[in-house]
Amino acid sequence: MATLPLLDDEAAGPEARAVFDDIRARRNTDYVNNFWRALAHDPALLKSTWERVQEVMAPGELDPLVKELIYVAVSTVNGCSYCVHSHTAAARAKGMTPGQHAELLRVVALASQTNALAHALQVEPDERFKA
Repeated sequence: MATLPLLDDEAAGPEARAVFDDIRARRNTDYVNNFWRALAHDPALLKSTWERVQEVMAPGELDPLVKELIYVAVSTVNGCSYCVHSHTAAARAKGMTPGQHAELLRVVALASQTNALAHALQVEPDERFKA
């Protein structure tokens, strides 16, 4: 359950509605998801977060699908169910196959295990890794 009610367009202020309109236009949809509706309680945070998402997730040196896969991995490790679901859906929309999803989860599981072991053993990084 959200800690704040999700704001529909009528309850959101004009600044938040302007961001909602931009989300709809850029995504070519009439849907604004719950994350943005929760952030609408703080229109400045909503706007800055939306702008940052546009900047970071735009095509660049990393392919958009790779960015979504990274987002899923980090969200899994951080335990953000909402982000795991929304970015898994986004990765599928960008072409992620069931095989890629399974492989991603295997990498996340392996990294979690080996990170925990290295942390528990307090293994010092090799000098050659410290460049």
